[in-house]
Amino acid sequence: MASVPLPSGSMPEESTSADIRKLQVDGEAAESFIAEKRIGERIKYLRLKKSMGLVELGRHTGLSASFLSQLETGRVVPTLRNLARIAMVFSKDLSYFFDPEPQALFRVHRRGERVRLPQTGAEDPSYFFESLGYQVPDRQLDPYFAEFLPLKESRVPRSHQHAGCEFLYLLSGSLDVRHGETIHRIEAGDAVYFDANTSHNYACVGEEPATALIVTLQHALPHQAAGARLANLTGGRTPMMPAARKGTSQMQ
Repeated sequence: MASVPLPSGSMPEESTSADIRKLQVDGEAAESFIAEKRIGERIKYLRLKKSMGLVELGRHTGLSASFLSQLETGRVVPTLRNLARIAMVFSKDLSYFFDPEPQALFRVHRRGERVRLPQTGAEDPSYFFESLGYQVPDRQLDPYFAEFLPLKESRVPRSHQHAGCEFLYLLSGSLDVRHGETIHRIEAGDAVYFDANTSHNYACVGEEPATALIVTLQHALPHQAAGARLANLTGGRTPMMPAARKGTSQMQ
């Protein structure tokens, strides 16, 4: 395999690893190396994670869908130039394809290691929550354990909203869930799933605290995504609120 110049900014010469230099020795060695590193599988993983088809990836890289298909199945050997094009589409360094195989995601969140936090920005919080996913980087959903305190006469539930959707499973007690202008009474064992872009709040009913498992999903719902695409096409603005930043809580 002949040496192929890299696109500007893709990878500095001084950081070129011995593994990549090995790719430039001969075709047979390169094929063996690329097969071992499962380059095609990594490309397919990135593509499917973005819900991107071969034709769309081809438009971004200038490569044909047929070639990309053969590349993913290991029937052709990519050049460094082609790999660099694909890497840039997914905001990855070229080294991504040659790093050791990443370990499968698995995290244990011990009960004694969790941090109990009060309702954000409230002097007299109506609930406390604990993140159940704080050790997971780049997580797509945020799970919480929440404890809702009995409502005081002086305390008014504060509504909030965020992009995506929310799931709540009530473990104990009774809870009023306001979604928009409607209030829904739920009991232990009940679950709700709703559009979190609509203003919502919770209020504990009764004299005992209520506990719940809450999961927020940061992806926009289909109709929200469609609105965002329409806004991009028309040059207008979409009313959808931005998703919470990574590492921040959507419990407010």
